[in-house]
Amino acid sequence: MLKRLLPTICLLMPLTAALAQEATPPAPTEEAAPETETILLVGQRPGPGLWKVSKGDHVLWVFGSYSPLPLKMEWRSQQVESILAQSQEYLGPPGAHGHVGFFRGLTLLPSLIGIKKNPDGATLKDVLPADVYARWQPLKTKYLGKDDSIERERPIFVADALYDAALKQSGLGKGYDVSNKINAIVKERKIKKTDTSIALEMDDASKMVKEFKKSSLADTACFDKTLTRLESDLDAMRVRANAWAKGDLEAIQKLSYADQEAECRDALRNADFVKNQKNWQNVQQRVQNAWLTAVDKALEANTTSFAMLRLSDIVGPDSYLTALKAKGYEVVSPD
Repeated sequence: MLKRLLPTICLLMPLTAALAQEATPPAPTEEAAPETETILLVGQRPGPGLWKVSKGDHVLWVFGSYSPLPLKMEWRSQQVESILAQSQEYLGPPGAHGHVGFFRGLTLLPSLIGIKKNPDGATLKDVLPADVYARWQPLKTKYLGKDDSIERERPIFVADALYDAALKQSGLGKGYDVSNKINAIVKERKIKKTDTSIALEMDDASKMVKEFKKSSLADTACFDKTLTRLESDLDAMRVRANAWAKGDLEAIQKLSYADQEAECRDALRNADFVKNQKNWQNVQQRVQNAWLTAVDKALEANTTSFAMLRLSDIVGPDSYLTALKAKGYEVVSPD
């Protein structure tokens, strides 16, 4: 129970992803998705090729993960397995996590009750604009059913639950099978695994939880963008999922979408309970810097290393690989 609850205390939702860089690829003009592509690919799929980062004869291979992906897809890449078998070190994905001691965490458990609820007993109808609330009703019925208990939760938590339920009904998932498979290979091969994430120390974790429970969040935009994406983007999600499975990166980048992740990230990052924590500032840059430092050390120490990044951290002018190019590394994209 404690292992499940402490991340909630520390992060108050998936804040590891929310406070880490969550940039999305550039959004060109939307292209219509071919109807034949709305059928999700099943069976064994390799995903995209690998990016090659070089310093002399030392190489770091970078794999681009993606979400959502087909639930019934079995991912297997002989290229990934072969290169992992040759690697001396595996760099875990960048991120940030809240840090609280074990015994301090035990004292916080009672304060978790009601952490997802709106302050002062407010409901979604009370805190959302009327037009947004009206759009929520049919999506709630379609994906979550008639359980009204969720009506008292904060919009940011409701948006997360709604999005997960919609993905599941659409045959899509978060793509954890891919990272689990890579981690299994790393463990089986006994490859050195380096955690590149940073810890966010808390000045007073108990106070932070209390501040969160009584404070409001500017999370209407997060909720609104989530509704927009579910209203208009599910077919395109399937197209992008299929494109990743086939290794077609160009197709992924051609399809723009409402980026609810950025809105939800900002709702948390700009909240007072975060601003009051001096160790929780400039997280996005600190996360990238920690990963770049880990890459420097891996390329110096090993002839072959392997890393996994979200595709959104690979593609675009502000990507992690662009930062590596600026440091003088040679970066080659997959064919």
